[in-house]
Amino acid sequence: MGIFTNKKVLITGGTGSLGIALTKRILKEDVDTIRIFSRDEWKQVNLQNSISDERLRYFIGDIRDKDRLYRALEDIDIVIHAAALKHVPVAEYNPFEAVKTNVFGAQNLIEGCLDKGVSFAIGVGTDKAVAPLNTYGATKLLMERLFVSANYYKGKHKTVFSCVRYGNVMGSRGSIIPYLTSQINTNKSIKITDPMMTRFNITMNEAVDLVIRGLQKPIPGLILVPKLKAYRLGDLVDTIIGLSDKKVIIEKMPIRSGEKNHESLITSNEIRNTYETKYDYLVYERQNFIKNVDVLKNRFIHKTELTEDYSSNKVPLLTKIELRDLLINQDLINFTKN
Repeated sequence: MGIFTNKKVLITGGTGSLGIALTKRILKEDVDTIRIFSRDEWKQVNLQNSISDERLRYFIGDIRDKDRLYRALEDIDIVIHAAALKHVPVAEYNPFEAVKTNVFGAQNLIEGCLDKGVSFAIGVGTDKAVAPLNTYGATKLLMERLFVSANYYKGKHKTVFSCVRYGNVMGSRGSIIPYLTSQINTNKSIKITDPMMTRFNITMNEAVDLVIRGLQKPIPGLILVPKLKAYRLGDLVDTIIGLSDKKVIIEKMPIRSGEKNHESLITSNEIRNTYETKYDYLVYERQNFIKNVDVLKNRFIHKTELTEDYSSNKVPLLTKIELRDLLINQDLINFTKN
């Protein structure tokens, strides 16, 4: 039996890029029900029109609304928490709105999971939560802390809380690749900051795989971090321009408020409680959680070999050829012809 066999799953933010990808993947299993929880009516209508499956249920609602969230959590076995205000400039200009959704909303979900007897809840984190420099990252750090800490005070409630943490998803809505292709298609200039900036790279399929791995063995307080390559911003821009047949003007712009030159996925202070497998790093928030899982008895898991923070400028960088192949194979480039 698979982890979703006869289970009822709730995906918050289910009409986002990750939510849709997870829905499509989970529908391949013998899942009982998937409830899509989001506040965007139009996106839900589009999703209903694109996927016809009687196991899907749609809930219009906001995770800020505890009563509505509780109704959506009735009889749910597994929760995947992907809802968030996640665009850095939006959070910078609307900071308390980000707090309401990313922090208060996460706590509403945690309390709902405990009260409704959910078996397992996994929160979707971000590299921007590591040593955060912006409002979005700070609120996602608090989301992680809330999920991990819920394991300490849950008492007799059965819910296990953990998180995944990863970098930019290639081609996700509002990310750099759709922005660049849109600018090129509309014959507009491309504005970039520092071409030497680096970012972790993960495809949508890899992001879904990570969440699934996190769900396969619920471990209280675990933060699961994938082993990733990274890319330079300038290399990505050059590669995308090279795939078009248009003349593109590049303009330099200042680094945005809250933006880092390089992102981190694990801090040097987390290394002491970090283990690793072939594909992932396993960050355990407290030593007592490590004792609760047979980490040291598993020959496929060992203490991490990291000696410094896991940063996008300290991992192998994708070449322009590798970036080109990824963009083509993931079907992320769609240029209009002149």
